[in-house]
Formats: sequence, structure tokens, C-alpha cells
Amino acid sequence: MEACRELGITPHVAQNTTRRASAIDQRTTRHPGYEISQVVRKLIETIFGMLSNTGTLRQVKQRGLDRAQQVFALAMTVVNLRRLPKLMASSG
Repeated sequence: MEACRELGITPHVAQNTTRRASAIDQRTTRHPGYEISQVVRKLIETIFGMLSNTGTLRQVKQRGLDRAQQVFALAMTVVNLRRLPKLMASSG
């Protein structure tokens, strides 16, 4: 963390909130962007976790980069279709 600070980089990593000392101090966590980053990270991690468990992306059965990208695009389309009713209900 100190090396990042010396370079002027704000680290966006999860804070350890258990009994041990955390490498992230209040200089980072006090900013509103840190909380937003953690919320977005949770959403992304949930989606990728779901894809690797139920979306058969843990081990892609297709060979080649193009086919693997097609499988990923199809899986992400399914994720978006699953999210669509909830998003429509909240906006209208």
C-alpha cells in the first residue's frame, strides 16, 4: 500500500475489518468513491461467481478465443435478461 501511495495511486482494495490490522487506512476509506467502488465490485464479483458456477464458464468447452468469447457474450446476455425485470420495475 505504501508503494502505491508513494506513486500517487489510490488503491481500490477491500478493507480488512476483522480483528487484524488492515493495510487500508482512513485516508482511502473516507472518500465516497471508495464505497462506490466496493458496491460495484460486489456486483461484478457476484456476476462472475454466478457465471463460473451455473453459467458453465468455470471450464469453457469450446476451443479457440472467438468461440470462448461467444460463450461469454451469451452468458452475459442471460445475466442481463435476468436483471432486466428488476431494473424495469425500479425505473418505472
